[in-house]
Amino acid sequence: MRNDGRKNDETRKVEIVPNYLEHAEGSCLISFGKTKVLCAATVEEKVPAFLRGTGQGWITSEYSLLPRSTETRTEREAVKGKQSGRTHEIQRLIGRSLRAAIDLSALGERQIKVDCDVIQADGGTRTASICGACVALGLAVKSLELETNPMKHLIAAVSCGIINGEVLLDLDYSEDSQAEVDANFVMVENGDLIEIQATGEKGLLKDRQLLEMLTYSRNGLEHIFEMQKNVLGY
Repeated sequence: MRNDGRKNDETRKVEIVPNYLEHAEGSCLISFGKTKVLCAATVEEKVPAFLRGTGQGWITSEYSLLPRSTETRTEREAVKGKQSGRTHEIQRLIGRSLRAAIDLSALGERQIKVDCDVIQADGGTRTASICGACVALGLAVKSLELETNPMKHLIAAVSCGIINGEVLLDLDYSEDSQAEVDANFVMVENGDLIEIQATGEKGLLKDRQLLEMLTYSRNGLEHIFEMQKNVLGY
């Protein structure tokens, strides 16, 4: 039995509060159990230098843990003067995932930056960030009132892990910290994959377990895609 009584293939309770910030073109507060992430999208009428004159837009992301999102205070990276490798890797994952959702040509020569700030961390912060970032991005795109909607897909992500040989979906921190194998699945709404991250931290990953993780993730993300559609009016 899991700590919160969930079945092995159940996600934590997910909540999405859209338009959480007054000034952002798109925003939401997303919760996966006790993990809470504030996602905000900003539209800029310019693109990075390598895209100028191409007619193509760009999507990028930034990610951070607020100091008391964790059990003990996490030092601000601005104070340290550099980002950690973990932060850099996570925000690149979010950016890659978001770009898979958008027709960058239909976006035109503009950039959308999506900030994902973890205000409370209890495992799965990167996957919650991707789910919320998609909503913030979708709301920002709607605010542009473009002739063609550049959103090709909704995207969402969820973690999976193996503990004592059992596959578990959407790990909280207590589960993640003891997982033998840890994985993240990023998908579009039809179940196609954008990215899989999987690491044998304390054990090995068998083929059948990977397939079980994939099934759990696809099924578990169905209700999250429905929530995103409801929020965005799709």
